[in-house]
Amino acid sequence: MTKTLKALLAGAAMAAGMAAAGAAGADIKIGVLVPDSGPAGLFGPSARNSAMLAATQINAAGGINGEAIELVFADVGTPPAEAAQAALRLWKGEGVQGFVGMHDSAVREALVGRFNGKVPYVYTAVYEGNACAKGLYVTGETPSQQLAPVIPHLMRAEGVSKWYLIGHDYNWPRDTNALAKGYIAEAGGEVVGEEYVPFSVAEFDSSLQRIKNSGADAVLVTLVGGGSVGFNVSFAGFGLDRQAIRLGTLIEENTLAGIGAGNANRLFSASGYFASIDSDAAGSFAADYAAAYGADAPALNGLGQSTYEGLMLLAALGNKAGSMEVDAIEAVAEGTNYASPRGDNTLAGRHVAQTIYLADGSGGAFEVETAFPEVASTDGCED
Repeated sequence: MTKTLKALLAGAAMAAGMAAAGAAGADIKIGVLVPDSGPAGLFGPSARNSAMLAATQINAAGGINGEAIELVFADVGTPPAEAAQAALRLWKGEGVQGFVGMHDSAVREALVGRFNGKVPYVYTAVYEGNACAKGLYVTGETPSQQLAPVIPHLMRAEGVSKWYLIGHDYNWPRDTNALAKGYIAEAGGEVVGEEYVPFSVAEFDSSLQRIKNSGADAVLVTLVGGGSVGFNVSFAGFGLDRQAIRLGTLIEENTLAGIGAGNANRLFSASGYFASIDSDAAGSFAADYAAAYGADAPALNGLGQSTYEGLMLLAALGNKAGSMEVDAIEAVAEGTNYASPRGDNTLAGRHVAQTIYLADGSGGAFEVETAFPEVASTDGCED
């Protein structure tokens, strides 16, 4: 494990001690579910910071229906059953009236079953698409947004055609790759290998040998957090960066910092947000974040920033409905607008169209190479 990754995970553990943020004695409690532990624990500190910044701004603008909000955090970097129990304690035990969740898809499915459409729940993480439950609203990118425009672009720009798919063994990587195979075939490429590894795997030598032997010149990485760091460091150590480009849909600034500049040659990422986006909205958010948390704060990134996104949507839904009740929100959700660092957004089919950025991390910092404006999710829902 690199020193950088150790520092990031230590920061996540420290953040786990924070209990609540927002207005003292607030009228509306919002549960914020983020991973402070497990493979995605390195995303926790920036997610918490972004959520608290959103709460401050929401309250400054009048809260939800004139009532101030208070955030109550829970660690959901745990097995799905444990995460669902933590959310239940907030909902039934602490009177939480709505949830924002940035966590993996297995946890989302457990929460959807536990909430059963009885409490509003905004899911903000990158995911596989087609989550359409009552009371669930999604701001995260889906494969049709991150991959459908990006794969053919990279194949043309980098002259690659043979793809190897590697991810952790759960529904997000498997469902994402099922769609990716279609995008690759449509662009004239082929899949020369596919594998899924448990979260417990820390050594990737056998996988890297298979990638080498496959003749792949492109690798789609759907590994999470520390696993992605370990894989990408070893990938470069094997010299495979000379054989193949890498494309990640969950590789953000914290993960790239753990990978290190020396191991990031020809490493690309596709996301709806990077800290380097040059726009007024993103610049204002970055300035507010720096003013609130200082120069040593956890790096801005798409996954962390997404909790800000989720709270802004939840506030917009509650204000439009005049209530935090699911039935009232369901009646007005379609077409709800909100502003965020990603721009002006509109909820359609429980999902959000957004500009997707393709960035090159080869220098150890993401440089946006191209943008695909207002990409709608075909993995959304038709109510």
